[in-house]
Amino acid sequence: MFNRKYFFIAILSITVSSGAAIRAEAQETEFNTLLFQTTFKIEGPAEPGALTLGTVFLMSRPIPDSTKFRTVLITARHVLEGIRGDTAILNLRRRTASGWQRVRYPIKIRDAGQPLWIGPNDVDVAVMYVTLPPSVQIPIISTNLLADDEMLSQFDVNPGEELSCLGYPFGAESNAAGFAILRSGRIASYPLLPTESTQKFLFDFAIFPGNSGGPVYMSSNNRTYGGRMHTGETVHFIVGLVTQQVSENLTSAKERLSLASVIHASLIKKAVAMLPEP
Repeated sequence: MFNRKYFFIAILSITVSSGAAIRAEAQETEFNTLLFQTTFKIEGPAEPGALTLGTVFLMSRPIPDSTKFRTVLITARHVLEGIRGDTAILNLRRRTASGWQRVRYPIKIRDAGQPLWIGPNDVDVAVMYVTLPPSVQIPIISTNLLADDEMLSQFDVNPGEELSCLGYPFGAESNAAGFAILRSGRIASYPLLPTESTQKFLFDFAIFPGNSGGPVYMSSNNRTYGGRMHTGETVHFIVGLVTQQVSENLTSAKERLSLASVIHASLIKKAVAMLPEP
């Protein structure tokens, strides 16, 4: 039987003014569109005169016994470690009468040199709470949509599964508003479970600088699982995040493997649980 707790209810028209206070109008929206609206480029200084960048996505951690949420920034830890200083620039967006407009918004990633993010020591994942400016509207995508072993098993997620990914390869963007670029690939390794020990899986996807930290996700219509096709259902959740390119000792420097290493979403969920209770 389909478990309703994994069926995503999209919430739009959300204004996050304090990181906790949210006003919302509920309606269903296509999952790719939602993730486009919650995935952003982050950038900051690296070596003198140089800029480093990566991809982050925002999810909403429910506050217990409440209808409110805290906004959680999720990315690969090495993305934040590569930015020098206490402040990074998050390229947000706001919707205007004429379309979408970029909002370059400084956020603190360190306090007097001490990281404000958290995550397991042995995993390339970083999470932290962020407060967005009142003019920026994002959809709510609950951190409950970070796939754990139970979800991967229930929905028969296996090698060969086609997944989507959003990111900024070499910093490239979809348009002047700063939306990410959507690409896709297949799960290219086995086994997936248990994710606590496997930690990563291979993704048949050409990764470039700037892709790190991007969400890897499933959005599947009329999916077959549990031995039958579930007509009329849409299953979607975050499967992981891009961490790095997979490389081998190749015969030529011009040769490369079009493979990315993806951190399982269960480890992102573990990192979120390490944050203070919202």
